[in-house]
Amino acid sequence: VVVGDHDGVVMCFGMKKGEAVTVFKTLPGQKIARLELGGVLNTPQEKIFIAAGSEIRGFTKRGKQFLSFETNLTESIKAMHISGSDLFLSASYIYNHYCDCKDQHYYLSGDKINDVICLPVERVLRDIPVLACQDRVLRVLQGSDVMYEIEVPGPPTVLALHNGNGGDSGEDLLYGTSDGKLGLIQITTSKPIHKWEIRNEKKRGGILCIDSFDIVGDGVKDLLVGRDDGMVEVYSFDNANEPVLRFDQTLSESVTSIQGGCVGKDGYDEIVVSTYSGWVTGLTTEPIHKESGPGEELKINQEMQNKISSLRSELEHLQYKVLQEREKYQQSSQSSKAKSAVPSFSVNDKFTLNKDDASYSLILEVQTAIDNVLIQSDVPIDLLDVDKNSAVVSFSSCDSESNDNFLLATYRCQANTTRLELKIRSIEGQYGTLQAYVTPRIQPKTCQVRQYLIKPLSLHQRTHFIDHDRPMNTLTLTGQFSFAELHSWVVFCLPEVPEKPPAGECVTFYFQNTFLDTQLESTYRKGEGVFKSDNISTISILKDVLSKEATKRKINLNISYEINEVSVKHTLKLIHPKLEYQLLLAKKVQLIDALKELQVHEGNTNFLIPEYRCILEEADHLQEEYKKQPAHLERLYGMITDLFIDKFKFKGTNVKTKVPLLLEILDSYDQNALIAFFDAA
Repeated sequence: VVVGDHDGVVMCFGMKKGEAVTVFKTLPGQKIARLELGGVLNTPQEKIFIAAGSEIRGFTKRGKQFLSFETNLTESIKAMHISGSDLFLSASYIYNHYCDCKDQHYYLSGDKINDVICLPVERVLRDIPVLACQDRVLRVLQGSDVMYEIEVPGPPTVLALHNGNGGDSGEDLLYGTSDGKLGLIQITTSKPIHKWEIRNEKKRGGILCIDSFDIVGDGVKDLLVGRDDGMVEVYSFDNANEPVLRFDQTLSESVTSIQGGCVGKDGYDEIVVSTYSGWVTGLTTEPIHKESGPGEELKINQEMQNKISSLRSELEHLQYKVLQEREKYQQSSQSSKAKSAVPSFSVNDKFTLNKDDASYSLILEVQTAIDNVLIQSDVPIDLLDVDKNSAVVSFSSCDSESNDNFLLATYRCQANTTRLELKIRSIEGQYGTLQAYVTPRIQPKTCQVRQYLIKPLSLHQRTHFIDHDRPMNTLTLTGQFSFAELHSWVVFCLPEVPEKPPAGECVTFYFQNTFLDTQLESTYRKGEGVFKSDNISTISILKDVLSKEATKRKINLNISYEINEVSVKHTLKLIHPKLEYQLLLAKKVQLIDALKELQVHEGNTNFLIPEYRCILEEADHLQEEYKKQPAHLERLYGMITDLFIDKFKFKGTNVKTKVPLLLEILDSYDQNALIAFFDAA
């Protein structure tokens, strides 16, 4: 087994009698971003290649370095694929193809590249590289040009060849996304064919790694998947070649790499995984409870005793080492020449918008145990419950009037927690910064601050297409501004927009509001920007923020808008099912106690109509939903109020005095009465 780590060490080890025996270990250096095996095509792939910084190094399986190739890329290498003498690399936005270390092809991507792979040359007989890009697109290249683009349901994080060789055709490609979806696409020369896709129904973590290996032993390779919430999954294929989940196992931290193979014991295959803090773990097919006769039992007991005693001695050795290091540290920090000896630690963080419930997930992971995390925000946000979270949360009162503090919450973690997941819900139009102060359990106490921007249109997500038949409102900006300036304003307002201005003179982005399903189309070039949305509030927020940004930079903006009256009724209709569901939920919950009393009194529920029986069966789930309700209703009422104010703001009328009347109508909600009120006002 060969492992590359953040200290730049490449270590190769094998297992003998349950003990890890090191074959070789290199000296520390730059952090290793990728490790791949390579070699001459159609021979065992036994050469080790690593990417660190902008350099590629190659080692034999005995640890002798045979290659050091400085690519001179301006960015660090993020992804690498090796095929014979071809080397495919990508940094953040740049893709390069080398053959025998000579530059062949180059491509500059419009958004960040997360992974790169090439279809097997020996089977498709030419180089077809595929890039996984953050804007939910797989780009299939030919030379230095894009042959075609494939839209996938989430930002793709990892690519792998199906069965390790591209499947039956050599063209089958697996992808995993940061929101936990998995799919298979056939990359033909003319167009992609989508074979299957697994939606993330169980709301598990994002996919970080994929491997193909026959762990079940039925002669068909299974799919091994590692996720960022520590979940390891094994999918087998049924007769229709559709994947079926066979096994899963939860580890306590994110799975950074996964491989299948025979490591610990002859005849028993294993899944070997590495995790974020540096553990390498094996999940074996070896039966733990063995059938045995009387003589065998002694032998097994003896084996166990040996295992336990070797683990004990290893632990004692580690404890002794820790004591030594601690003493050394104390001496160095107390000596007069000592510089500030603050221990450094790295935080692996991820702040993403979930489409399913229009909330943000903040995941914080540290290589040592977390003591506490303090969350502070200068904009109003709600913290939602997360089932996987065992930390104790306490809220401090905030003085939002004088110092822009809307939230102060402390999460105290239980022992050995290295990963914390929080869920946050923001309000569109309210923008600012969320800060996380992460303090691990290390001495002396030290803390790192991470900042996350809550953008003005924070609930919008990039999408590939929109419905052009909807009634749209239009906002047009003209003025003396450059393409790059307007792009920077769009980056400021909306999530998922690449920071670098795209190539070309004009660009169009489509967005969808994850809460209401309203849409936004933004098209801009030098000196002109056009924004269209079926939601007046979206246009109103953009108008306010963009004029504020332009004023800051002393740029004179000409703003014009066309308001479509029909769009207001259209947005109210989109809100209607959500509002109706929440009000119906409240009614159902009010009935639960009375129905339970009847059930006790009558002894059964057969006499009830099916609707009431259903309420009783789902009582726990309904009450759980109802707990979250005040925030839900408040949110929907807030959106309707904003819509009402914005509709008349564009007409130059201030209707804030009529808001109490609007809230009265909402309390006795009727869709037609609400639409009539909007029209009459």
